[in-house]
Amino acid sequence: MKKLLLIVIVAIVSMVARAESGDICAGVQFNYGSKHTLMGLGANMVIEPVNRFRVAPEFIYYFKNNHWEGYNVNLNFHYLVRVNSASNFYPILGFSYANYKYEGIKGDDRFGANVGVGYEYIINNQFRFYVEQKFQALSKDWNQSVSTLGVRYKF
Repeated sequence: MKKLLLIVIVAIVSMVARAESGDICAGVQFNYGSKHTLMGLGANMVIEPVNRFRVAPEFIYYFKNNHWEGYNVNLNFHYLVRVNSASNFYPILGFSYANYKYEGIKGDDRFGANVGVGYEYIINNQFRFYVEQKFQALSKDWNQSVSTLGVRYKF
């Protein structure tokens, strides 16, 4: 199941990247998941195939805390609302796959949806600072809030 999800995400990213009509950025981020107060690090890409619409695949690894650890694979969609020439606001809507385990016991697969908001500040032509707040509704009663703080590099 995990391999199938990864293949689907790679295929979508490849198709969107072929459009080459907009910006492509890659970023690193710090995350906080509220369910078990898990801190994590993540990486994402942001691809803008058409003006103002972005596709943002993302991977987050949550470090062990309170006997829990896990990871998320997300495929989010953004619609940019330009605030001014140096900043953007965007609603977030997407899909999520998560796997969390307790004390080394094999983790459970969870699927769900993301909904949230983001804000991006354009530092210069290459770098962007961003913050996001998402609500993750996952199967098996695993709902949480995810806070993100990161930096993206524009290619």
